[in-house]
Amino acid sequence: MSVVGFDVGFLNCYVAVARAGGIETVANEYSDRCTPACVSFGPRNRSIGAAAKSQVVTNCKNTVQGFKRFHGRAFSDPYIQSLKSSLVYDLAQMPSGTTGIKVMYMEEEKVFSIEQVTAMLLTKMKETAEHALKKPVADCVVSVPCYYTDAERRSVVDAAQIAGLNCLRLMNETTAVALAYGIYKQDLPAPEEKPRIVVFVDIGHSGYQTSVCAFNKGKLKILATACDPELGGKDFDEMLVRHFCEEFGKKYKLDVKTKPRALVRLYQECEKLKKLMSANSSDLPLNIECFMNDIDVSGKLNRGQFEEMCADVLARVEAPLHNLMEQAKLKKEDIYAVEIVGGASRIPSVKERISKFFGKELSTTLNADEAVARGCALQCAILSPAFKVREFSITDAVAYPISLKWNSAAEEGLSDCEVFPKNHAAPFSKVLTFYRREPFSLEAYYNTPRELPYPDPTIGQFVIQKVVPQASGESSKVKVKVRVNIHGIFSVSSASLVEVQKTEEGEDLSVLSLSRDGNMQTDQDETKAQGDGQKETEEEKKTPPENEEMEESKTEKKSDQPPQAKKPKVKTKVLELPIENSPQWELAIDMLNLFVENEGKMIMQDKLEKERNDAKNYVEEYVYDMRDKLHGRLEKFVSEAVNILSFQLEDTENWLYEDGEDQPKQQYIDKLAELKKLGQPIQERYMESEERPRAFDDMGKQIQMYMKIVEAYKTKEEQYDHLDQEDINKVDKMVNDAMIWMNSKMNQQSKLSLTVEPAVRVREIQDKTKVRLTTVLVTQPSNRCSLNNNKIGALSKF
Repeated sequence: MSVVGFDVGFLNCYVAVARAGGIETVANEYSDRCTPACVSFGPRNRSIGAAAKSQVVTNCKNTVQGFKRFHGRAFSDPYIQSLKSSLVYDLAQMPSGTTGIKVMYMEEEKVFSIEQVTAMLLTKMKETAEHALKKPVADCVVSVPCYYTDAERRSVVDAAQIAGLNCLRLMNETTAVALAYGIYKQDLPAPEEKPRIVVFVDIGHSGYQTSVCAFNKGKLKILATACDPELGGKDFDEMLVRHFCEEFGKKYKLDVKTKPRALVRLYQECEKLKKLMSANSSDLPLNIECFMNDIDVSGKLNRGQFEEMCADVLARVEAPLHNLMEQAKLKKEDIYAVEIVGGASRIPSVKERISKFFGKELSTTLNADEAVARGCALQCAILSPAFKVREFSITDAVAYPISLKWNSAAEEGLSDCEVFPKNHAAPFSKVLTFYRREPFSLEAYYNTPRELPYPDPTIGQFVIQKVVPQASGESSKVKVKVRVNIHGIFSVSSASLVEVQKTEEGEDLSVLSLSRDGNMQTDQDETKAQGDGQKETEEEKKTPPENEEMEESKTEKKSDQPPQAKKPKVKTKVLELPIENSPQWELAIDMLNLFVENEGKMIMQDKLEKERNDAKNYVEEYVYDMRDKLHGRLEKFVSEAVNILSFQLEDTENWLYEDGEDQPKQQYIDKLAELKKLGQPIQERYMESEERPRAFDDMGKQIQMYMKIVEAYKTKEEQYDHLDQEDINKVDKMVNDAMIWMNSKMNQQSKLSLTVEPAVRVREIQDKTKVRLTTVLVTQPSNRCSLNNNKIGALSKF
């Protein structure tokens, strides 16, 4: 069983796996542990990762990156519309209204959903993990930013499913970092002691996340999170690009933004310059050859100028930290350590501001790039039965407060209730009680729209079906279980109707699952987190008397009973009710299945194209390799009069770069077979020439060994007294025959040219050498077997 963690970043991705030796971040086919989050579409196949990154400039319109921010967003979303102008590739609207990416693939214009493109990247990461583990990968844990909303999280889960992965958990990036930090700590406080408070700051390429976490031995709890989804390393890149666009406009009269390819190159160079300025404070050059209109451009900048230019961006670093401390109600003195990760955390001015805010040195004990992937792999190991991991419970936090609203007859309008407040523990389940005579719907939404990095606060509609009144006509009690699951996704997980049945007085009621006052008992089995070692607490949402909307028929129910009537004993029956779930921007099942099927077809097409390219490369490799050898070590083995191969190699080389540039796989296989038909005999003659002297030498040594045995017998040496004259005569004859054969073949071969077939092959010589005299001795009559064993023992000494 595989144990894998995927960190799907905005710019780069990392894959971590669990092995017997611990958690390891694995390298891709380029021996690089960092895989670019990039997908390129071509006329015959897709390129993903590093191969796609190399096409950013040459195939910019069909190479997509930075698509992580489009998850779960409508095409009409103002955020999407504002980004369109800054993208090199085109966006389009999907039939469902979500955002798609328009590219040319297989010579056709195609629109792929964000789930499909992310699935392509996950497929590549899956292949990297399978190559490292040497076994299939299915179960995994995938990271997401802590500020992702419900729709965005569902989109990532769908992408994992399209890629053929079973996502055990969508893990918040800051929570993954906290797990990677805490699970190895041996000095954490005991569970009953005051927890150790650690702040984690993750500044990546496109997002800024912070969390404060309480550690005790064997557990961690996220107390609060705060973020700025629009602050990251890309903002510093943008400032540099803007600066050099203006400089090149004045200096070279170039309008960089009109040329997408030039703009992409400038972004790449500015990113490199930013990294250099993090390590150097002196003036650093930026040079790009043939930038636009065959003009070479150059500029320079130092760290001081860069920080002055980015003053507005740097000013945004402290706001989430203030927000975090306020939410957690902590003082700076309560913080044990501040751990920073993420690529942009290496910028000196960013580190300086965070350090100054907390008044302490920052901790960098974790790998800034790989910590998230390692945390995800650890979580996958905890959830997997295949690995024994130290017990460690993880309690995450709800990023945004979630409320429910519904139509209320008592209130004559909409009623609402906050179900999960901000920073509520997750995963978690609650049970709500309603009194209804007919089916009803609940709408889940985020009740603080201003905090959302997302225009629509709606989570989804949930219709509770098949609700009927009691036999007496009273409203039925409906128990609705709402849940924030292990992925951080909200759902109405179940609903049940409590049917009241009157019984005869005195009947045994010990089987009742509900008491008369309607309180439901906590179901411990239902609330166990998925393999996490922790338990969700299922609690019934008990509504106080003033909140009449939650129990709107309660008064009506009581008034139906006659005053002072003796209450008959009752028993209840719980009926499960179907729920119609309609989450916002959810991918339809038939569409999901279609995407899974299409991904399988594209994987097969990529495989076929790889095989075709490999076949072509084998031909090209053979041409160059053989041509070098024909003018080198194989030269004397080729007949000058019949040197057809050289001409054939030259023709094949010309064909490869003309008509053979784009041919079917079989054509290349046939071409290689033609060349080998001419080249193989030459190579075989060379190999025979190299190995033949050694084979003759071995045979000569074998002959000498047996000749010594015969000579020793003739001189009456004591150790050979037990041998028979008849056997020795046979040995003597065989030795003479072998010597005559060897001398004959050596003479024949010495007279032949190296350009013709050899008189004897190495295999024949080796077969002759293996025929030992022991074979003759073993085949003697059975009454001499014991003697023969002695003979064999004596001969084997030689």
